[in-house]
Amino acid sequence: MSRSHRNFCCPPADPIVTDPRRVIRNFYHPQLVQVIHPIEVINRHHCYPVYQHSYTCCEKDEFVGSVQPYFRKDNL
Repeated sequence: MSRSHRNFCCPPADPIVTDPRRVIRNFYHPQLVQVIHPIEVINRHHCYPVYQHSYTCCEKDEFVGSVQPYFRKDNL
């Protein structure tokens, strides 16, 4: 072997360029979104009985048969 190969330097090679690899970096930014929650209030009205007692009063006269007068024989 000769010594000349020790000092041998390869010439620079042409670079090889591969297809690009995608590196995705996600950035998140706050975005205001209005969320509307409609509320419907239903007012229900119900009737229920509340008893209010009242009394009427009437007065009658009743006649029961005829009463025979009592006569003493002395008065005749």
